[in-house]
Amino acid sequence: MTEYEVILVRSLASFIIIFILARILGKSQISQLTFFDYVIGITIGNMAAAVGIDSSVEFLNGIIGLLVYTSLSILLAFGAIKSYRFRKIVEGSPTILIKEGRVLEKNLLKSKLTYNDLMAGLREKNAFKLSEIELAVLETDGQMSVMKKAEYEPLTPKDLNMTVEEEHKPSMIIIDGSLMEKRLHYLGYSKEWVLGEIMKKGANSIDDVFLAQIDSQGNVYVDLYDDNIKTQQIKQKPLLAAQLRKIQANLEGFALQTDDVAAKQMYYNQSKELQNLIHQINPYLKE
Repeated sequence: MTEYEVILVRSLASFIIIFILARILGKSQISQLTFFDYVIGITIGNMAAAVGIDSSVEFLNGIIGLLVYTSLSILLAFGAIKSYRFRKIVEGSPTILIKEGRVLEKNLLKSKLTYNDLMAGLREKNAFKLSEIELAVLETDGQMSVMKKAEYEPLTPKDLNMTVEEEHKPSMIIIDGSLMEKRLHYLGYSKEWVLGEIMKKGANSIDDVFLAQIDSQGNVYVDLYDDNIKTQQIKQKPLLAAQLRKIQANLEGFALQTDDVAAKQMYYNQSKELQNLIHQINPYLKE
């Protein structure tokens, strides 16, 4: 093979190997990047690049080096998980920068941070006044955690003894013009109900929708391909038909949610009667 072909093959091989090793190392390499992780990542990347384009480096030797660095990184990670003392040696420990509202200058110097670095970290946490800060901690990954004084914390419904409805994970029901039917049925909604909701946002069909998400309370967010379409420009008769289908879907959902046999049967009966009514008046609801 020519030199260019050798470089092409070595580069493809090193790319595949570095991809596999990155998957083995896990997401912590990105989401919780300590300085040591950063150095290891750069080293492994440089070694992979050398394996790919430097013909003076034996391919097998380069692969062995990559495997050694990756294995050591994994061993250190497991050691940090199993032992607190070992984790403290490898990753270090968080540093308190502000305690009880007072800036600890010695810890700032120890962390090699200036006053400007401190204020920048606080602003990232939406804390602009030092007088409002109770505690600020520099984490091992370089991020700053901030706790404000109690009088400056925002009020919550619990503070006001208010009862609020629980909120659960929202779900995508339309992605790139495709309806997620299995997910929709799992949530207890029908295709007709979804069509009625997207019509309120100006869509004529599911194909007009780029993304649609539903929350646990049944509210639907819709993003259309055509951002110039204005909402609420729909005719009343099709909207009424869609609302009736939504009510029918709600009745079916209530039947699935309740454990009471009598209530379950009642919901099913009402849903069936409403379905028959929709079938009868549907010809008159078209424009």
